Amino acid sequence: MTPTITASSESSKTPAPFSWVTVSWVSALLLIAYAPVLLALVKQWYQDADMGHGFFVPIFAGYLVWKKSGQIAGKMPRPNWWGLAIMVWGALQLYIGTLGAELFLSRTSLVISIVGAVLFLGGTEYFRIFRFPLLVLFFMVPIPAIIYNQITFPLQLLASQVAAASIDALGIPIIREGNVLELANQKLNVVEACSGIRSLLTLTFFSLVYGYFCEKRTWVRIVLFFATIPIAIIANAGRVTLTGIVAQFKPELAEGLFHEAEGFVIFTVAVVLMVVAHQAIVRTGTFIQGKYGHG
Repeated sequence: MTPTITASSESSKTPAPFSWVTVSWVSALLLIAYAPVLLALVKQWYQDADMGHGFFVPIFAGYLVWKKSGQIAGKMPRPNWWGLAIMVWGALQLYIGTLGAELFLSRTSLVISIVGAVLFLGGTEYFRIFRFPLLVLFFMVPIPAIIYNQITFPLQLLASQVAAASIDALGIPIIREGNVLELANQKLNVVEACSGIRSLLTLTFFSLVYGYFCEKRTWVRIVLFFATIPIAIIANAGRVTLTGIVAQFKPELAEGLFHEAEGFVIFTVAVVLMVVAHQAIVRTGTFIQGKYGHG
């Protein structure tokens, strides 16, 4: 009798196997609760050129989860009640964001709720395994309007300054007044769409994707991510400069299809620069390690 009671006692303390049924109904409840938020978010991805990469964020995050799912094989879930607290926090944030029509609060609460669900159902070990795809999900949420406005105008001025200096260095007469470039044949207004925020948001997300597939070292991925910020800014300034040069000779090419194609080419150049930066980071790290690693 005693051995049987002991075995039963020990088995009752063993965590239950991971239940995909539980995950399914929790996911369904989250989808129902956040359906209006998700629909509005997808609509903005479609309409807002700055957030076109939003469609790829959940796809990439889902791929990461699928790739990492093998790491939880044989690992018993150990539910953490802090996860439930985080889910409650996410629900309160959704409620406040809905009442105040604050989109950023409502949308980020979805990611917070997902984080809480992973921690609550799987525990800290599951959260550790899936923390990167969970972090990636924040890239599908547009930045708050107040921060967006604080970023775009300085970027507009910077692009205008660099373009004016570059065009002037080429001997083309130009006058800059704020974010307005006045050429002999045309006046160019560097508007929000030309601030570079679009390429900045997209390129930083792309650096995560590129870093995941092309680099295994975490420190290189982090450095590359931050290196894409000046690359995006420089590339956008180059686009404004090129537009000013083209407008001097053929003003009609400063807008329309050619202008859009120009943006695509410049973004491609920025991606190439990112790859070059990756190689430079790797070589620099190898050099430093070789020079001082045995010190």
